[in-house]
Amino acid sequence: MSTVTDIERGSDTTVDRPWIVIVWNDPINLMVYVTWVFQKLFGYSLEKATSLMLDVHEKGRAVVSNGTRERAEVDVQRLHEHGLWATMQQEDA
Repeated sequence: MSTVTDIERGSDTTVDRPWIVIVWNDPINLMVYVTWVFQKLFGYSLEKATSLMLDVHEKGRAVVSNGTRERAEVDVQRLHEHGLWATMQQEDA
């Protein structure tokens, strides 16, 4: 005998969306330092780290990592430890 489970109408059946980590522009940290932090924390090449730093500088923000909520929390904490302004949010659907 098998059992069928009904899904309630209006229940949340969406797949968990990834989380993104955003670094915001600030008037304190030098561009060369921000580039270095991206290389150190994320293992990015000089070219990728520079590109992300320029997005932060020129656009006011850059997405520097994505993944699980736990991973994003760790990345934000590590960025804060290096004096960068970082936040996390769920990626848009």
